[in-house]
Amino acid sequence: MKEYVSKLAPAIKEYLEFRKTLGYSGCQKIQLTMLDAYCHQCHPDIDTLTKEVVQGWIRYEALQGRGGIRSKATSARKLALYMGNGAYILPTKMTPKYPWYTPYILTDDELSRLFLSVDNIKGRTDYSIKLMFPTLLRLMYTCGLRPNEARSIKRKNINFDTGEILIEKTKMNKERIVVISEDMLRQCRKYDAARTILTPQSEYFFVLANDVAISGKQLLEVFHRCWRQANPNIPTNMLPRVRPYDLRHRFASTVLQKWLSEGRDFYAMLPYLRAYMGHQDFSQTAYYIYLLPENLLASSGIDWRAIDGVSPEVDIWKS
Repeated sequence: MKEYVSKLAPAIKEYLEFRKTLGYSGCQKIQLTMLDAYCHQCHPDIDTLTKEVVQGWIRYEALQGRGGIRSKATSARKLALYMGNGAYILPTKMTPKYPWYTPYILTDDELSRLFLSVDNIKGRTDYSIKLMFPTLLRLMYTCGLRPNEARSIKRKNINFDTGEILIEKTKMNKERIVVISEDMLRQCRKYDAARTILTPQSEYFFVLANDVAISGKQLLEVFHRCWRQANPNIPTNMLPRVRPYDLRHRFASTVLQKWLSEGRDFYAMLPYLRAYMGHQDFSQTAYYIYLLPENLLASSGIDWRAIDGVSPEVDIWKS
């Protein structure tokens, strides 16, 4: 575990271990590492969360022009709730408000242009990225994987005979198996043949030339480059805001549309989509119903009174 250096270190480590036992991801480690460094530098003698510490840290991060202020405020609040004993709990109303991100559902044409761009990545890019990216993004799209799940796949967890892939790095640390199509399996085999020659020692499937798995930052940077390349006639500041996670959203909406077109029992099928996508709650799967195109929203195959009883809220920020 990360070595923390402030007097808050014992509480932070204990809190993160507690979250781990509950099945949560380690998404708060980065924020709390920053909080620990701030406390060590600015409040070296304080061993609890005071109003001065918490508000001072949030203010410091904002003045530095760093992003993720809301996530940092949430991490500090939850740490304080865990600590108790008078630790200062930052009021929810003091959390910076940001517009809620609306998933962007790519059209068929946009998706085709994006993958054509992915197959022909331009600019200064490591050769291993140019080799792996067409496979990585197609796997994310065809299986509805979260970006973190896809880039963390280990080669040993892929069955190149059956097309089964064990997904380990899930949002709630719960493993699941996805089965890929024959076309996707052929793509993975083709990529693996080249990958085995270039980086035979790495345990990860999507790996750079230095045997290290591709990072989230690298994935985002190359994805945005390909998105701009796929839309050369649109000014960058006018392009729709699209993220790698939107491939997962497109997958879900495509599956739902296919089921409706085939006249499937919508409610009988949703649990299968929930299991395949690794959702913890049914509401996370039902959320995608609200992303369907307008012509499908009028479909008589959906009982909206029943669906409205399910909360559509889902955390789309964490990958």
